[in-house]
Amino acid sequence: MRKAALHNLGCKVNAYETEAMQEMLEQNGYRIVPFQETADVYIINTCTVTNIADRKSRQMIHRARRQNPKAVVVAAGCYVQKECDQDGLDSEIDIVIGNNKKQELISILEKYWTRVETDDRTKEKSFEDGRWQYRESIDINHTKEYEKLKLTRTAEHTRAYIKVQDGCNQFCSYCIIPYVRGRVRSRRPEDVMDEIKDLAKNGYQEVVLTGIHLSSYGIDLEDGIDLLELIVRIHEIKELKRIRLGSLEPGIITEKFAATLASLPKFCPHFHLSLQSGCDDTLKRMNRKYTSGEFYEKCLLLRKYFGHPALTTDIIVGFPGETQEEFESTKAFIEKTNFYETHIFKYSRREGTKAADMQGQVSEMEKAARSNVLISMGKEHQRKYETWFSGKMVEVLIEEKISWQGKEVWTGHTKEYIKVALQSNENLQNCIVKVEIGDDCQIID
Repeated sequence: MRKAALHNLGCKVNAYETEAMQEMLEQNGYRIVPFQETADVYIINTCTVTNIADRKSRQMIHRARRQNPKAVVVAAGCYVQKECDQDGLDSEIDIVIGNNKKQELISILEKYWTRVETDDRTKEKSFEDGRWQYRESIDINHTKEYEKLKLTRTAEHTRAYIKVQDGCNQFCSYCIIPYVRGRVRSRRPEDVMDEIKDLAKNGYQEVVLTGIHLSSYGIDLEDGIDLLELIVRIHEIKELKRIRLGSLEPGIITEKFAATLASLPKFCPHFHLSLQSGCDDTLKRMNRKYTSGEFYEKCLLLRKYFGHPALTTDIIVGFPGETQEEFESTKAFIEKTNFYETHIFKYSRREGTKAADMQGQVSEMEKAARSNVLISMGKEHQRKYETWFSGKMVEVLIEEKISWQGKEVWTGHTKEYIKVALQSNENLQNCIVKVEIGDDCQIID
């Protein structure tokens, strides 16, 4: 029995794909071991969203080689997709698997070992030390095929992240992802339903729908189904108790969208809307498809139908050309909108994107200073939002038991994704309980 170890880098979509590859390996007789242990096969699902992600991908590839020089090192995903296109692949990699090819992991491994045994190296790149590299990749920007991956269980025992969409058509000026993930491709609704039904029967109470550009779900499907219709269908699965969404674009928030979701008891009022900047001039340079005013209207619409929903967002500070005045506009917008959580990212110059060649690159020192200001503001907004729930009844999905402040407590998340801790002598694992936020049930970081 061959031993395999996997390591994931990057987003929830990558995490889903890594778990799907692990399940394929298990079903085909591999024994899964921790990445830090000696294995016959190391699989790194790489990320390339930033230069730091590139570096981490390379580091994990080299770490795998050091741990077992004789192992087969497999690098999959976005970083190698980009490097394959540029012929810049690391020589420590034995097998390269680009995006939309992870579903073929088992057959690729079998082909590799067959070629090793027969010395048939017709598709590979050879290196001076006698090692060679087998590559499986496609022209990702010209495929309409949705990669068929599926899970029956996940690393989490209560909540399952489900990939329903891949690719992006937006081409924001700072982002490399459309070039390595390709155009929008949506998963067939019946395949989504089948997977969620299986997971729900296996005890998963909540699903989180994810994608590279989730809001675009369905635009390529002939039957006209969109994300809202998909959610309505999923809501009918009897065993499932909660539905949560990954990151959304503000354009998807309409009166119908908000009203329909508010009518679904299983839907979690937790919306992550990607803002990136509160300044219209910056948004235009970013090639975002909305103004700050339009974004704010969407937030008001959600609050109209959900009362006190959790609104979270992403902000990029130090985008090329961002003046102090533009930064102050973003700061004022965040103050006005009052998000629950604000995830702050310092702009990372990404070769191959339009923003990398823009004038007015902001210094790292200034980026750090602006980032610190917004992080501090975000913490205060988070505290205020969570304080609002004091004394109120909430529904919590219990996930695990931990040691906290010298006590053994159960922890879980509310529908708004607020983490809480409560004490109980009962086994509450994977139970949904109603509790009052107060002395016996406290919000924790």
